[in-house]
Amino acid sequence: MARKRVRLDDQVAQRRAAVLADALPWINKNAGKTFVIKYGGSAMEDPELCRQVIADVVLMKLVGIRVVLVHGGGKAISALMKELDLKVAFKDGLRVTDDAAMRAVQMALVGEVNQSLISQMNAYGDYAVGITGADGRTFEAEALDPDLGRVGHITKVNTKLVDSILNEGYVPVVAGVGWSESGSYNINADLAASELAIALKADKLIYLSDVDGLYRDFSDKDSLLSSLTLDDARELIASGTLESGMIPKVKSSADALEAGVRHVHFLNGTYPHSMLLELFTTAGIGTMFRQNDEL
Repeated sequence: MARKRVRLDDQVAQRRAAVLADALPWINKNAGKTFVIKYGGSAMEDPELCRQVIADVVLMKLVGIRVVLVHGGGKAISALMKELDLKVAFKDGLRVTDDAAMRAVQMALVGEVNQSLISQMNAYGDYAVGITGADGRTFEAEALDPDLGRVGHITKVNTKLVDSILNEGYVPVVAGVGWSESGSYNINADLAASELAIALKADKLIYLSDVDGLYRDFSDKDSLLSSLTLDDARELIASGTLESGMIPKVKSSADALEAGVRHVHFLNGTYPHSMLLELFTTAGIGTMFRQNDEL
């Protein structure tokens, strides 16, 4: 693709060069490492924001990072359930999923959201392969709670399929559906991303949503927490002060850190290029969870 040549103001040119120079050590540090990204919320609903996120994922792949994209699709699922006149209900931040709702989950999550993300990524080249957690028994699951119906708890993660896709140079785009002998299960995407990051021995687990990070008090926008340890995360869970939607994220973050994932990041995917700012600049953005022994 031919580039359009323009004459830059010297100061603009220097700023752009400085950004690239600042990114180089971070690119070098992260090349060859495995990052699992969970993508959901409003950042996935806005077409322009989605294009930016997908472009950033492609850039990460092209600079040598082994990227796995695990996606949600809650808004698409709820919209389809309402269309089908199915009751939408949640318990402890998890969707109540009877058999009819499970069919809607598969239709929206796999048939709509997964395919849309793959198409957008492959517009840049031959980069993405879409799977569900049921493919290759990637997520083996069983019922989490009888009151939740076909909401699954992951009992085993098989990484063979995901590893083979990564080793062939592709980005696996994974929908949160689990496998069992009794049928499919709806797997919370936050928990699916955490379990997959643990099984892959990923260096980073990144949650992209539509909030700036983790707040000590969500009603107080000055209470954003920029950095926490594993012990801090456990204390927050025990405190009972977390918003219901944040409970699965913080629990899965703590589990991932405990199992050896070095860093977990909460980023606002509606903020342009938030992943690039967090990963490739000195300043960073959002909330980062880290190991207790890391300053």
